[in-house]
Amino acid sequence: MLPWLPPHIVAFPPVSEALDEPDGLLAAGGDLTPEWLLAAYRRGIFPWYADGQPVLWWSPDPRMVLFPSEIRIRRSLAKRLRNGGFHVTFDRAFDSVIHNCADIRAGAEGTWIDDAMQLAYRRLHGLGHAHSVEVWRDGELVGGLYGLSLGRVFFGESMFSRCPDASKVALVHLAQRLERHGFALIDCQMHTAHLASMGARDIARETFIDYLESNVNVPSPAGLWPTEKT
Repeated sequence: MLPWLPPHIVAFPPVSEALDEPDGLLAAGGDLTPEWLLAAYRRGIFPWYADGQPVLWWSPDPRMVLFPSEIRIRRSLAKRLRNGGFHVTFDRAFDSVIHNCADIRAGAEGTWIDDAMQLAYRRLHGLGHAHSVEVWRDGELVGGLYGLSLGRVFFGESMFSRCPDASKVALVHLAQRLERHGFALIDCQMHTAHLASMGARDIARETFIDYLESNVNVPSPAGLWPTEKT
């Protein structure tokens, strides 16, 4: 039986108890407060659920990650980075990025980024834990991504594009920035062909947890997330 987590006690089962099918489902219940979310990410757990479901917590095995130095930039993307007319910023428009991520998915097959989820990550942004990358062209927001930064690990949550390759441009700029600041990895959560094409790969959950234990509780580099043009 799937463990039910009461909202007043922040505690998770060991990730080794996650189900094999569906892969990584660990528990239900709890809450989306900063305390719950930060405790989850530090343990290699993230929330994901559909409309009408309780909060569901996941820790899949294997885990898809991107080591910043391994970002793969194909020739067509390199050309777009040079000549696409993009302008990239960090933490300039967090609310707009998460809204666009939710809107893109709602137009496809539904979204897990409901109002409660958006509010939760906006709170984390206000506390300095959640961050965004914005891609602009001609003054319009055309792509971006958001996630959490803890220690020297970035936990990617979602990305969107409103023109070709805009989300890839955001990921390249993020990976390059994190590499310069000595980050260990970017957590991509679940396997996708899109991320694999950019250099992300699967590692065992146990290995992923080892990376977290070594990197999430160290100080983050100073000045990593200022609001600035890049």
